[in-house]
Amino acid sequence: MSVQETRRSKLDALVQRGIQPYAYRFDVTHGSAAIQACHAELEQSGERVRFAGRLMTKRGHGKAAFAHVKDREGLQQIYLREDVLGPDAFAQAMDLDLGDWVGVEGTVFVTKTGEITIRAERAELLAKSLRPLPEKCQRYTDLIVNDEVRAVFRARAAIIRSLRASLESRGFLEVETPALQPVYGGASARPFVTHHHALDMKLYLRIADELYLKRLIVGGLERVYEISKDFRNEGIDRTHNPEFTMLEFYQAFADYEDMLESTQAMLVETVKAVHGGLTVPFDGTPIDFTPPWPRLTIREAAQRGLGVSELPSDERSLRDLARRAHVGLDPAFGYGRILDEIVR
Repeated sequence: MSVQETRRSKLDALVQRGIQPYAYRFDVTHGSAAIQACHAELEQSGERVRFAGRLMTKRGHGKAAFAHVKDREGLQQIYLREDVLGPDAFAQAMDLDLGDWVGVEGTVFVTKTGEITIRAERAELLAKSLRPLPEKCQRYTDLIVNDEVRAVFRARAAIIRSLRASLESRGFLEVETPALQPVYGGASARPFVTHHHALDMKLYLRIADELYLKRLIVGGLERVYEISKDFRNEGIDRTHNPEFTMLEFYQAFADYEDMLESTQAMLVETVKAVHGGLTVPFDGTPIDFTPPWPRLTIREAAQRGLGVSELPSDERSLRDLARRAHVGLDPAFGYGRILDEIVR
């Protein structure tokens, strides 16, 4: 019998015994982070906690067992005893499979080895998992076992929150512009094309927010921004996705110096929000985001990238120089775009 068939037979057995394998609801009072942070107070007060997550490990010792249950914040150890749960409930808990969703109610204590643990007084199955935990998996199932992937999602949410807070503190108004557009623009890219049947017209998925945001500036809103999904019907690689999220913000009565200052300030605030400080390790090397940052013109950056003191003034010579530096170039690129590719 396969693993999946075994789990299905367990599911059938639960139903026959009148046990609901997919519970309607479970009231959670504490997540793993709160339990870890407040364990001393919880232990001293004897307050009961209700915790839920996915069963990740289980090891039995006769009439007692330890397990680890993972919620969105991390792992939490659970202690199960037959004389506390009762023989039937303890047997059901020991029959749980890794990957099952479980709810636990009990009090918090610290084991002799120093691990913060919930002493289960009640344990129930919330959702039966019919497939084993993945080893190599699709991205959404990778979240189950890979804490680093979860951390990326949490960091992204923190970045978006920080950017919004930074912009709104500077008087910017968040707006929403059309994703379906009769004329696409704001960037040079191939669009996705669709057809609106009710209007009988061709429409394009936006490739940028720029043109509509600039209309709002013209309309007198003065400071606007949008965090939106944009779409470009082009190649895919490690840094390019046909569907991506982009922030654009526009400010009236400002020049590029103002925008440089705003961008630097927003990024500094975002780094602090995500990492708690301005020094971030990357591939074993610390990166210091403390302002002010050095500023270079695009020509100066290209000179550094190519290792030359001067750039040629004509397109053909610049193209030859870039190719000798193994910079990939499209034949249609002009002088400015070649500079972009060198710096990139």
